[in-house]
Amino acid sequence: MKKICLLISLITVFSACSSKKKEAVAVTSDVIPVSVISLQQESITRPIQASGVFTTEDETYLGFKIGGVIQHVFVKEGDAVKAGQLLASLNLTEIKAQVQQAQIMLDKAQRDHARAKNLYRDSVATLEQFQNAKTGLEIAQQAYNAGAFNQSYAEIRAVKSGFVLKKLANDGQVVGPGTPVVLMNGANKGNWVLKVGLSDRDWAATQAGDPAEIMLDAAPGEKYSGSVLAKSEGVDPVTGTLWVSLRISGAPTAQLAAGLFGKAKISPRKQIKSWVIPYDAILDGNATEGYVFITKDGKTAEKVKIQISSIDHGKVFVSAGLENATSLITSGNAYLDAGSAIKIVR
Repeated sequence: MKKICLLISLITVFSACSSKKKEAVAVTSDVIPVSVISLQQESITRPIQASGVFTTEDETYLGFKIGGVIQHVFVKEGDAVKAGQLLASLNLTEIKAQVQQAQIMLDKAQRDHARAKNLYRDSVATLEQFQNAKTGLEIAQQAYNAGAFNQSYAEIRAVKSGFVLKKLANDGQVVGPGTPVVLMNGANKGNWVLKVGLSDRDWAATQAGDPAEIMLDAAPGEKYSGSVLAKSEGVDPVTGTLWVSLRISGAPTAQLAAGLFGKAKISPRKQIKSWVIPYDAILDGNATEGYVFITKDGKTAEKVKIQISSIDHGKVFVSAGLENATSLITSGNAYLDAGSAIKIVR
């Protein structure tokens, strides 16, 4: 009986020891080997990739000062025009009638003024009557001047030599005062610019004079130098972006046209604070945010959310989220959870 009890006790002890050994092995197997890199915020200049369309600095919408019926548009899209050239005219029937009416009223006011002057000289008319006649003459004169001025603007003439980019109205169309009829520019002077849309972060990083490299789909393989010419002061209501115009130099004018697509690589001179981490360290990320694992004690993994400013050639530029981190886990992170035990292997 004693032998049986002793045997049972030994079996129990061995079983307990075996269980503890298994638990130790399990704990050891839960420690995940990882690789880490040290983190330090850097002052960097990050290139900005952008795209847009070509235009000129002097695009101008031309229209009539007064409303009316278009008699004839003398140009079509793509036409080269010279300064002072007639581009479009209104039907003058109505405006001529208005000018003629103003002329008739002016003639009458002149006669009334002359009669009142003579009568006043002969002491027949009062001073008030003479002054009223003089006032009527001045009003009629100004009405005639206004009519003649409007008649002179019943036609559109080119303000400078250039090209017609768009014809926005046709013969017989009724237009109001200031309605755009023709869009033209001074492209023959070679003042082309590439207008690109940027995010608010990229817009804030650029400034006038920043160098840029510009590529054209119309000239594959060619790269042209340029620089930031101007920045917008407000958001474009159509695209919801802020725009920057880039002056291009060295590109043949014959290869450029309004609306032509172009790409640019802007190199801001302004330095920004950022962390640069490898792309493989990102988990569950998108273009603006993601998650990474860090460690503060070298034994435990922590999952933190980061803000991504840009991604370029396998490098991720982080603007926020790593302020309290010193070590970033770069490999083995796919097997980690928040609070996982880790072992740094390199």
